[in-house]
Amino acid sequence: MKFGLFTCGYQRAALEDAFADTVRFGYDYIELWGGRPHGFAPDLLSDDGAEIRGLIQRFGVPVRVYTPEHNAYPYNYMLGSRRQWEDSMEYLEAAIRAGAAIGAEYTLVSLGHSGGLPLQERTRRLESSLLRLADAAQRLGHALVVENLTPWESDACTNLASYAALLERLDHPALCGMCDVVVPFVQGEDPADYPRRLGSRMRHLHLVDSDGISETHLVPGEGMMPLGRVLRDIRAAGYDGAATLELVTHYIDAPSRYARLALERAKELMV
Repeated sequence: MKFGLFTCGYQRAALEDAFADTVRFGYDYIELWGGRPHGFAPDLLSDDGAEIRGLIQRFGVPVRVYTPEHNAYPYNYMLGSRRQWEDSMEYLEAAIRAGAAIGAEYTLVSLGHSGGLPLQERTRRLESSLLRLADAAQRLGHALVVENLTPWESDACTNLASYAALLERLDHPALCGMCDVVVPFVQGEDPADYPRRLGSRMRHLHLVDSDGISETHLVPGEGMMPLGRVLRDIRAAGYDGAATLELVTHYIDAPSRYARLALERAKELMV
């Protein structure tokens, strides 16, 4: 299994620091957070894209995943007027172009919160959004990974059954699935059921610990999840690909220290 560093926790530091830590600590790749000051899609499509490609070449570290910032201010494709939806779609299509331009294997988007739209309307909006984005990715020979979220973050497909059914229903060649282990854990589901159910559609993994009662992402060993067993079961279920240690903002004041600790503990789980 290859482990990736998520740069979201480095948003108060230079992006170069994240690349340096990736090499220094022994990560295999970067998952690039798509917010300023480092990876905002419109910036990447201008001069900043050349800077990112320069860092990739200089440090010899690939950006395997590009994860644009969305589902909060000012972009959420599940909320707002038709004009606001169109603006969100144009932004995410730009993000897909940015991900492809910096050589990422795929761009990752998550399922937003509709604010409680009726199920039929929520489903229509979600499916039309994902199909449009998947078409944009396919035109570039790129892939789009869709992440479901906890019930505190989204009201769409927060359990495996509804999430897998969504991917199966859309059945788009450029649309892929993944598992953030916090999502099933806080709802009493088995994370290893994701690769069992998704099969070849599962292309990515977010590996962190959880307190079991919130969406908070913790360094392995700081929560309640039996991560050693979870990881063994996921691998036994057929997934042994990329796993980003997705430390978001909980450790933002000391990203290097916790990025090192997270990787050390993740590697211990592999023994």
